[in-house]
Amino acid sequence: MKNNNNSNTKLILLHPYIQKQGSSNRLWLLAFVSFFTLAFLLTLIYTRDSTAATTAVVSATATAIGTTSGFNNGALPTTVINTLLHYASKSNDSFHMSYAELKPISDVLRKCSSPCNLLVFGLTHEYLLWKALNHNGRTVFIDENRYYAAYVEELHPEIDAYDVHYTTKMSEVKELMATAKEQIRNECRPVQNLLFSECKLGLNDLPNHVYEVDWDVILVDGPRGDWPDAPGRISPIFTAGVLARSKKGGNAKTHVFVHDFRRGLERVFGDEFLCRENLVESTELLGHYVVEKMDENSFLYCRNQTSTTSSSSSYSS
Repeated sequence: MKNNNNSNTKLILLHPYIQKQGSSNRLWLLAFVSFFTLAFLLTLIYTRDSTAATTAVVSATATAIGTTSGFNNGALPTTVINTLLHYASKSNDSFHMSYAELKPISDVLRKCSSPCNLLVFGLTHEYLLWKALNHNGRTVFIDENRYYAAYVEELHPEIDAYDVHYTTKMSEVKELMATAKEQIRNECRPVQNLLFSECKLGLNDLPNHVYEVDWDVILVDGPRGDWPDAPGRISPIFTAGVLARSKKGGNAKTHVFVHDFRRGLERVFGDEFLCRENLVESTELLGHYVVEKMDENSFLYCRNQTSTTSSSSSYSS
């Protein structure tokens, strides 16, 4: 029995090489982890320093560009403005504005607090010029030709243009002016939200946000009015006067420019709804009015209403 027990006994020996191999694997694993930990830390430190250096370079470069180019506060450099005016006034288009007409509008836009809100009636030859001169500001164009407005927006996606349907006719201006005077305390009052107005002279089908903006500059350079059934500019001039007087905030004054000023009824409409006492300068083709916002209970467009009565007595197309 004893011999059987001894013969069944097994002796297990651990070779020293096996122990050495396990210890070596652990050391390699530790070295591997340590290496990647060190590499990660070095990468993190380098990335942080590199990012800080890159940010500093970009900031310095932007400051240098802004200082040398004159784009501080979003304003165009004087040389750029003068160049734009020069080439715009030299166009072969017979309907383009001259330098003497462009300059007053450009000067007002340049002095306007940034961002400046510019509303233009008419997609004329100068629409890209107005967009460029009102750099970083809001510029909206209103035109009676829906197809042309869509074409311009497709050609220049940065242009914000809308079409409007005019219901006025040059052959009906006497009746339109008489109706406006009769309803001066109701639908055609000088301070109101035209979006809800039924005045025949007011434009109430523009996009809603147009009525919410406090416009700093309004240019009336459309629609055309050189034939009896043409809509004429009585409606945009009336609308400009109401928008200027109905401002809720921003600058209390609105600069309103009327192009083709002495061509016919534009001067009459301007004196009636923008007021002669607000006319600060005029040339043969451009009238410049400065209209202040009014209290909502005001019902007279002009302080000296008699001055407009005499001018509006002579209607001629």
